[in-house]
Amino acid sequence: MMTRRSLFATAAATGTLLTLATAGTAIAGGAKGSFEGRSNHETSGSVRVFKDGDRYIVELGEDFSLDGGPDPRVAFGKGGSYDPDTKLGALLHLTGKQQYAVPATWDVSAYDEVYIWCEVAGVPLGVAKIN
Repeated sequence: MMTRRSLFATAAATGTLLTLATAGTAIAGGAKGSFEGRSNHETSGSVRVFKDGDRYIVELGEDFSLDGGPDPRVAFGKGGSYDPDTKLGALLHLTGKQQYAVPATWDVSAYDEVYIWCEVAGVPLGVAKIN
């Protein structure tokens, strides 16, 4: 039987098990972040990832703003690396609240960033660390 003491002792010994479990729990209950501009672009505002029924939603806040860029997309990343297989779709508007459905087969707990990605130039326009 695992007690709290043995759980923390095991986590201290292995390091990553507790971290990975915590990351999944944070997303499961919802995660939030704020955008920072990248590649000489102004990107700001909030983002949250939350569960709505049996699916997850990425929601850019009322305060979201991007100064422009060709073909911006919404996607996920982890640890400073964009994942090209996680594109949720084209950015609908340069400002304001908008939502993007995450496919049910994706494990959102595997990611800790939301990207606004320029598909044409292959660079990030904005990144939000979510937790």
